[in-house]
Amino acid sequence: MSEFTLSSPAFDDGERIPEQYGRDAADISPPLTVAGVPDGAVSLALVMDDPDAVEPAGKVWDHWLVWNVPPDAELPEGWDPGADGATEGSNDFDETGYGGPAPPDREHTYRFRLFALDTTLDLPASADKEDLKVAMSGHVVAETKLTGTYAP
Repeated sequence: MSEFTLSSPAFDDGERIPEQYGRDAADISPPLTVAGVPDGAVSLALVMDDPDAVEPAGKVWDHWLVWNVPPDAELPEGWDPGADGATEGSNDFDETGYGGPAPPDREHTYRFRLFALDTTLDLPASADKEDLKVAMSGHVVAETKLTGTYAP
């Protein structure tokens, strides 16, 4: 069985996220490549957040929440999750969908965390990361992560 991985043709793990994916630029999601999805996975959930936002914002800043992603879905640049039957949740910009990197003070590291789940989730689009965490509890069969940096 191959390893469950998340990568991007736009940047390597731990490297700089290209400017066009930032909130003050084109604000479109980067292309993501998923490999090695476990056989038992019924759906995927994706969380993009900024743990370096704790100091300036007082919390880990949520940029993108997506769930009920089909295990075989392709995630191209500017991906529209709804076209694949997935649902996007509420980010910390008080919007639904992708909100690109926007560090207010210095370079931040952004996490794209992907979860393979043994079920689909019954959550409204108004759900936030805490709602998603509760719904995923006990259903995560595998997890992988891609990180990238972005500076103002």
